[in-house]
Amino acid sequence: MRKIVLLSVLLSAPLLAHAKIDSDAARSSSNAQVLNMKSPFEEQRQRILSDLAGGEKYSEISQQDQRDVRSALDRIAQQLDSVGSVDALSDAQRLRVFNDQEVVNNILTRAGEDSRMVCKRESSVSTRIASTQCLTVAQRRKLREEAQDHMRKSLGGPTLEQSR
Repeated sequence: MRKIVLLSVLLSAPLLAHAKIDSDAARSSSNAQVLNMKSPFEEQRQRILSDLAGGEKYSEISQQDQRDVRSALDRIAQQLDSVGSVDALSDAQRLRVFNDQEVVNNILTRAGEDSRMVCKRESSVSTRIASTQCLTVAQRRKLREEAQDHMRKSLGGPTLEQSR
C-alpha cells in the first residue's frame, strides 16, 4: 500500500509541482530519487494564483472553485514547508498532498475548458452577411440550455428549473 501511494504521488507530482529530480542523488542510489518540489511548486502556485486573479485564463471559474483551489494550494504548501521535501512526508501527508493535487487539477482543467474561447462565422436569417461570434464554451452551453428551455416552455413541456 505504501508503494502504491508513493508511486501515485510521484507520478502526479509533475502535473502540479513540476518536480525536479536531483540527478546526483538518483545516480548514487538506484532506488531513491530525491525530489526538490519546494521551488518549482512555489513557482507554479504563484502562477496559478496570478492566473486566477487575472480572470482571463480561468474566466468561467466560480468563486467557490477559486476558494477550493486556493485552500488546496495552501494545504500543499503547508505540508511541504513543514518537512521540506516529498520524501520526508509521511504516508498520510503524501495522501493528503495527492488528494489536494487532484482537486486543483480537476477544477483548473474544467475551468480551463469552460473558459476556452470559440469563434464561429455565422450568418443571420435575414442577411447573407456572416459575422464572427466569439463566446466561451460555458457561454455557448448556457445559451444552448436557455434556448432549449425556451422551446420547452413554448411547447408546454417541463423546463430545466422544474426538473431540478
